[in-house]
Amino acid sequence: MSQVISVRDIQEMIRSGQGVNIPADAIVTPSARELLQDIETNGARAIATGNTTAPVSADKLSPPTKKLNSKSPKSELDAFFNSPYAHSLKEQICEMGHRLWKRAYVDGNGGNMAIRVGEDIAICTPTLVSKGSLKPSDMCLVDFEGKQLCGTKPRTSEILMHLQMMKSQPKAFATCHCHPPYATAFAVAGIAPPTCMLPEYEVFCSVGVAPYRTPGSADMGKFVAELTDQYNTILMANHGVVTWSHNNIEEAYWRMEIIEAYCRTIVVAGQLGKPINTFTGPQMKELLNIKQSLGFVDPRFGMKECELCDSGDWRPGATCQAPQGGEPAVGLDPEAEAAVKAITDQILAQIK
Repeated sequence: MSQVISVRDIQEMIRSGQGVNIPADAIVTPSARELLQDIETNGARAIATGNTTAPVSADKLSPPTKKLNSKSPKSELDAFFNSPYAHSLKEQICEMGHRLWKRAYVDGNGGNMAIRVGEDIAICTPTLVSKGSLKPSDMCLVDFEGKQLCGTKPRTSEILMHLQMMKSQPKAFATCHCHPPYATAFAVAGIAPPTCMLPEYEVFCSVGVAPYRTPGSADMGKFVAELTDQYNTILMANHGVVTWSHNNIEEAYWRMEIIEAYCRTIVVAGQLGKPINTFTGPQMKELLNIKQSLGFVDPRFGMKECELCDSGDWRPGATCQAPQGGEPAVGLDPEAEAAVKAITDQILAQIK
């Protein structure tokens, strides 16, 4: 089996003084390949002493102590953009881009990501570059109006949406947009997936639906941004999905995996011909308590247990029964019940 050479392997070769010797049949990761190019340009000694933008382990890095913004001197912005800390963020974006591409969540040059790195500045992906071939040198630095401050390639055409999300939601540290097929199918239908079926989805995702607007337009960003105070996973009608995280870009990516797996699961479950089991109110309350403790957002915080798994979109006419001894219980809407029965009868007739 061929040996896989990573950035860490190359750095260890340099520190040990043995020189950089790559076996002919070795598999070199994209980040390691870029480091080798840096070594050719700057020499191994410069890499070892940290005098270049060579990758450094992210867990050993800290953000700059001086807070930067769009008004910071160009020299300071350039220094930050070429710092080991910024390089580690660029590598993280590249890694997530490669995962998106391998999972077929993006096609062509689709998808984009951004990470907030200052008061009103962010590192983002470039336009017209496949996420499967992203390199740290492709990244861009922009201000919150979309003006590019650093980087040789033009920034993504959809950056305004990411920036409007960050403006609207101060907690949004990283954002990720792509087109996972099953979740995008729900976006095309203009409906959020039904809830109360899988714990991972309930804890990590809270899903809203934004109306369609032309990709890259200010209106598209506006309608998405308006949902970020209550939702961290937003279906963009007839377009795709965008997520945000207050922790890191990988968590924003995780939400893509989770919502796509969830949408695929419920589509398959709906074809089995059996009623789908859902959580009880108390079970759902426990999951929301976990979610709240993790600092995630959800519009259902504070709702009564009996309301948590009632969905008007999927169970027309369902209402929350008042507890015994309280106000009179509200019954189901007779017209809605009749409509549901008629639809159910049609489906059963087709099956027979």
